[in-house]
Amino acid sequence: MNQIRRESIGKYIQEKGAVTVKEISALFPDLSAMTIHRDLEKLEEEGVIVRTRGGAMPANPNAFHTEVKFEKRMNTNTQAKKEMAQKALPLIGQGSAVFLDAGTSCLALAQVLPDMDLNIFTTAPNIALELGRLSLPTVHMCGGMLNRSNLAVSGQSTIQMLEQINIAVAFLGVSGCTPEGDFTCGKEDEMLVKRLLVQKAGTTVILMDSSKCGKILPYTFGSIEEVDYIISDGALPAELAEKAEAAGTNVL
Repeated sequence: MNQIRRESIGKYIQEKGAVTVKEISALFPDLSAMTIHRDLEKLEEEGVIVRTRGGAMPANPNAFHTEVKFEKRMNTNTQAKKEMAQKALPLIGQGSAVFLDAGTSCLALAQVLPDMDLNIFTTAPNIALELGRLSLPTVHMCGGMLNRSNLAVSGQSTIQMLEQINIAVAFLGVSGCTPEGDFTCGKEDEMLVKRLLVQKAGTTVILMDSSKCGKILPYTFGSIEEVDYIISDGALPAELAEKAEAAGTNVL
């Protein structure tokens, strides 16, 4: 019986690509959390899955949830991203140093940013080009290796540059977020950049529409407790909103 159950869990994870313990619990409501964790441990020993923080993924990397290509994301939840960008503007102070992450949410912010005295650092070539329409900000393009799927640079050159500067406000995008797994992304190099900004910035702001909720990707770069703001489209799950409130994280 245990083996049949574990095979069912393993098949479910393979089909979904990545799941949380909460999802498995909903699928098998009679199982205790301890039993689920034991089953996941056994499946990992058998090479079927890889456990993650708060969940599991297939052991086959090709079955992992991956980030959707930039072109497709550009046309997804566009109105929500515009609304999030407007909510973010009051957090940007004249004369401050700001970091804009790669991704469509930060691009939406760059598109509505007024012409003001700022030092803006970014890992996204397309965002740097968008900011070229403004005359007052000084735009700093981080070096590194370009990921063509999401138009982000990362790597040791990126880390070295960001380690040497002081950032007042960092705006970061996410690929997935769960109450168990916190904020996740799909590439290790990009996780290292995001994690550095979470630790280094005076104020850390997550730009995340509700479509990212419930998704978990391989690399966790920060927790709800570590960030200062979550800017969303106003449709965060109650559990996530409650965790943010308990942590003192502002949700806009």
